[in-house]
Amino acid sequence: MNGLHIFAVVGVGPVQQGDDLVELFLKALEEQGEKVLANDLVVVTSKVVAKSEGRVVSFDGSEAHKLDLIEQESVRVLRRRGSLRITETPHGFINANAGVDLSNTSDGTAVLLPTDPDRSARRFRADLRRVRNVDVAVIVTDTFGRVWREGVTDVAIGSAGIRPILDLRGTHDANGRLLEATEVAIADEIAGAANLVLGKALGTPFAVVRGLDQSFFGEGSVRENIVRSANDDLFR
Repeated sequence: MNGLHIFAVVGVGPVQQGDDLVELFLKALEEQGEKVLANDLVVVTSKVVAKSEGRVVSFDGSEAHKLDLIEQESVRVLRRRGSLRITETPHGFINANAGVDLSNTSDGTAVLLPTDPDRSARRFRADLRRVRNVDVAVIVTDTFGRVWREGVTDVAIGSAGIRPILDLRGTHDANGRLLEATEVAIADEIAGAANLVLGKALGTPFAVVRGLDQSFFGEGSVRENIVRSANDDLFR
């Protein structure tokens, strides 16, 4: 793999509950003179997935209501500081405020994470195959902070058709040394790269990544392959 082509899909209007995301994606893509190709990877932001799946709730604007929503969306609260909570969600994600999002949503509402982002990715992929007879991979992304590092980046919270982890254990480095622990989170790397063209205030919930190595495609899910189990987590 000598290079990647990543581009945002522009012209997607506001997404509402029940909207067909594949239809919105294809309409906007084709209006900008592009087509989806076999072995493309489609990035879909969690915000539009959540909106289309009805994961938008009323929010009265109060701190108390915000904290109630965070508690409802958490299975565990790890840290509290003011209005900030570091939480574990039912998906197994460790993130800020359980992913409850007050940005890019109508006044008086909050957007929650999709219930099952891996399933959402599988559905998008299957629907795209059905209407265009083309096989692609799909990643659903969201913005996370990182422990002990400033700033945020997009990561994969759901996937279909791509191996989320590239396992290099048992292979050799450039000097012939055996790699014993190297597992590359390629789904997260792709999510972060795609966010460079998506931005946060551009109204571009889809991106297409073209040119990925064929070995990246395959079975797997974020829940099964990226979320670390409690037994393997040294910080629990």
